[in-house]
Amino acid sequence: MSTAIQVEKLGRRYGARWAIKDLSFSAAPGEILGFLGPNGAGKTTTVRILTGQIAPTEGTARVAGLDVVRDRKALGARIGVTFEQQNLYERLTVRENLDFFARVAGAPAGRVDELMKRFAISDRAGDGVATLSRGLRQRIVLARALLGEPKVLFLDEPTAGLDPHAAREVRAWIREIGATTFLTTHDMEEAAEICDRVAIVDRGALVTLDTPRALVERISPPRLEVTREDGSTALLPVEPNEAADELARLKPIKEIRERSSNLADVFLQLTGRPLD
Repeated sequence: MSTAIQVEKLGRRYGARWAIKDLSFSAAPGEILGFLGPNGAGKTTTVRILTGQIAPTEGTARVAGLDVVRDRKALGARIGVTFEQQNLYERLTVRENLDFFARVAGAPAGRVDELMKRFAISDRAGDGVATLSRGLRQRIVLARALLGEPKVLFLDEPTAGLDPHAAREVRAWIREIGATTFLTTHDMEEAAEICDRVAIVDRGALVTLDTPRALVERISPPRLEVTREDGSTALLPVEPNEAADELARLKPIKEIRERSSNLADVFLQLTGRPLD
């Protein structure tokens, strides 16, 4: 496959309201693509279409080489999905949960043991899920998503509610998996750390798509934060030639410091609101 996800002019309407409209993007095999947007931006609708849960009103989408409408029945065998709600059977043990989902996925023999070892939960195989921490449950959720050896993973807030150590482990596992990953997250640092590219959507439309570094450099480059003696502040370009005249005008100056930007600054600048 030259592309693992290919979306062309995708739209979905609920009554008179378009949840998404004219959405086009792609993801390469093995790429981790972040999909970011405020609440109500169309993220959930997009994921539901790409995972075959609902049909688009217009446009087309292919995932792992399959048309998400025409090949919907076959799609489930090629994708893995996690949700922010972990959706495990709490009365069952770790192994019982994974054995059940392995049968559903038609996973090969030994796959459960392989994944329990990979996610360091073999020693908890006989423990009831209800007794486990959120971090351990998330390991089970990730193992479940990989049972069918999917070509494309859809991960919804995979580190939400985890402590920093557990979140760091999950991010490392996501990078190591190697499958094309479509990641929704409210954590901008996470997106910048593990995503090869990020798509920012707002009000159902694609606003921009690029690498985190390129977005920061292009849309929200570093600035000089100038504090005057009267306490007022101004932001100026870092380049000396562009800032020199303005610095002279702002005198007397109390302090000058460089203010770096990040993906959160880009998001705020493009959408006019923080990521809730």
